[in-house]
Amino acid sequence: MNRQKFIDKFMAAFVLLAMFKIIGIVAQLFHESFWSVVGTLIIFLIVAFIILMVIAALKDKEQNQRNSGRRAGGGGNFYLETSLFDKIRSKYEELAEKYIAEKEYKKAAKVYMNLLQDHYRGAKTLEDGGFYNEAAVVYLKKLKNKSDAANCYEKAKQYKKAIELYKEMEQKEKVGDLYKEINELENAHTYYQIVADDYISNNQMVKASLLYRKKMENTEEAQKVLLKGWEENKDAFNCLNNYFANISDVKELETQIRDLYQKTPLFKKLIYLDAMKYEFKKDPKLQAVTRNIAYEIIAEKVESRSEIVNELKYFNPDDEVILKDISRYKTGRNRMFRN
Repeated sequence: MNRQKFIDKFMAAFVLLAMFKIIGIVAQLFHESFWSVVGTLIIFLIVAFIILMVIAALKDKEQNQRNSGRRAGGGGNFYLETSLFDKIRSKYEELAEKYIAEKEYKKAAKVYMNLLQDHYRGAKTLEDGGFYNEAAVVYLKKLKNKSDAANCYEKAKQYKKAIELYKEMEQKEKVGDLYKEINELENAHTYYQIVADDYISNNQMVKASLLYRKKMENTEEAQKVLLKGWEENKDAFNCLNNYFANISDVKELETQIRDLYQKTPLFKKLIYLDAMKYEFKKDPKLQAVTRNIAYEIIAEKVESRSEIVNELKYFNPDDEVILKDISRYKTGRNRMFRN
């Protein structure tokens, strides 16, 4: 088949398909609004006209080449088809970009989905235009993308639909967030509790405590979880540090620092010492109790861990004498070992 015959047949096939398409669009009147159908029909007629113009131009070009005696090689049909479809696709792209520039997002989306068969760009265009429900349907039905669909339903404030999708994806904390958004607190706390239990079973005590405190507004339970993490040595330092951070009253904090230290086993006292560095800087009223605890721990450990004397400087930041004492102690100890 030479190129002229290919163009003639392509034009005939396109006209036939266009007629079927027009009949199909008109048939949509039975289940869509009149203006929606009219809009689709106008878009199709514009695109069909552009395609016919491209085909006609190619036909004229081929006729001129035949008249001038030029002939294409055996691979001409392939290159002609590629060139033709590239030009048609380019026209579609230009049309979609034109609609987007004019903020006609629905029309642009129809070009992407119906003519370019690019449902993702169609859905994204609808989303960018604020047509979140329509975008969600495309994400869900055409792309099987529950995550983007749920996100669009959430933007559209269709929280029940979003919740169902997040449940299917087992994003329990997100389900809790959306139940809280629509003031269904019992349902929200049910899902938050599931997440908190999962965190605790995985020894993620700090995450569980944050969920209790920030989303469930249950500071007491948050503190219990942190205390449990400290006592059971599950991310002990962070649990202790967060436990102290959640106590705003300085008097109460001082009492808790003293009481917890009395219950601290020997193997965790170095962790407690690290925590005291943070509490020492927090408030001048805490410096006496934290310094005394630090001195006691350092005195207990210095025989087995001589380098622990360096910790003294954290609790005496402005005392130059103690820095000299630390230096003399380290020098004397090193001399003793050399001898």
